[in-house]
Amino acid sequence: MIKYIQRKYYIEKIKPYIDKNIIKIIVGQRRVGKSYFLHQIKDEIKRKSPDANIIFINKELYEFRKINDYIDLMEYVNAKTIFGNNNKIFIDEIQDIKEFEKALRSLQAENKYDIYCSGSNANLLSGELATFLSGRYIEFKIYPLSYNEFLLFHNLKNTNDNFNKYLKYGGLPYLKNLLLQDEIVYDYLKNIYQTILLKDVVTRNNIRNVAFLINLSEYIAENTGNIISAKKISDFLKSQKINISINIVLNYLNYLSNAFLINRVKRSEIGGKKIFEIGEKFYFNDNGLRNSIIGFRPNDIAKILENIVYNHLLFLGYDITIGKLNNKEIDFVCKKNNEKLYVQVSYVLSDQKIIDREFGNLLKIKDNFPKLVISTDKFKVQTYEGIKHINIIDFLKS
Repeated sequence: MIKYIQRKYYIEKIKPYIDKNIIKIIVGQRRVGKSYFLHQIKDEIKRKSPDANIIFINKELYEFRKINDYIDLMEYVNAKTIFGNNNKIFIDEIQDIKEFEKALRSLQAENKYDIYCSGSNANLLSGELATFLSGRYIEFKIYPLSYNEFLLFHNLKNTNDNFNKYLKYGGLPYLKNLLLQDEIVYDYLKNIYQTILLKDVVTRNNIRNVAFLINLSEYIAENTGNIISAKKISDFLKSQKINISINIVLNYLNYLSNAFLINRVKRSEIGGKKIFEIGEKFYFNDNGLRNSIIGFRPNDIAKILENIVYNHLLFLGYDITIGKLNNKEIDFVCKKNNEKLYVQVSYVLSDQKIIDREFGNLLKIKDNFPKLVISTDKFKVQTYEGIKHINIIDFLKS
């Protein structure tokens, strides 16, 4: 049996769909623990149904090298199926199988398989694939470790020092096997970063200008949490005597986003339905990967904290945009189940001017949904005209 630390949050989310005739698709960045999560689901099933017939395919293993397309997949599954038994299919990194959706549709239609798949590309079920499998699947996103999970995996207590380790090294699960030291951790993270670029971006999208792709990811790392547009990037490159069209910039940003290396966040009008097409913010799916690209710098602490808060809000299941209210900006407008949460992130509320800015922007919003200011301050303003202030560690622990 494979040893792992159970990620209970995700297990609880997928439990209602176990044994249901709907395909479960697990997506997320490479090395966030999708394979281990599939094993956790498998073990959960075996506990309840010891006689279940498990068909497990991991496309990263040599033994499955001959499963290249949907025909190979169908032949393998049929050979492993026990008719009249409880058949469970697990396929890890399914995007490496050509036209896999044809096999999934056929297997699901037979109504004798409980199907689970994982993939490392956000376009796994987009466009034609989504139409082909419409109504036949449900998607679950796996993220790097939350702060609570980070403490659990590394057997650490909640202290400022350990919080700083989380800021520096991020939440890729395999780090629990390494000493949390800069040279060791960043060597590992740089290898993961290069693997994501080469396997999930360059090879998948037939990219020729790899140098530009690397420069673009570095640019995003430098400007984490800043308003960015493709034109702004293109103009910057022209100032460096590099001529790259806006369309190419947009395509490359999409490739990085589809590989889950970065997340793009659009701006929305508060009080209205308008989504602004120009100017977005980008955050890294894992803070440690960002730091491995450009280094962990104390001057970037505000960007890093904002990235951490954004990732935690994603983990909690919120849909997030950047709020625009006239000439003011709200860091995060979060929506879930017809409810909203407005969030401002600040490094420290060091003077009245900063307090007035962070709380003042939220006070201009005239609805009654919760509003929250998050900072590293321990004891500052608990509430300010009804707006709650919370320490960032308390927020991540909640």
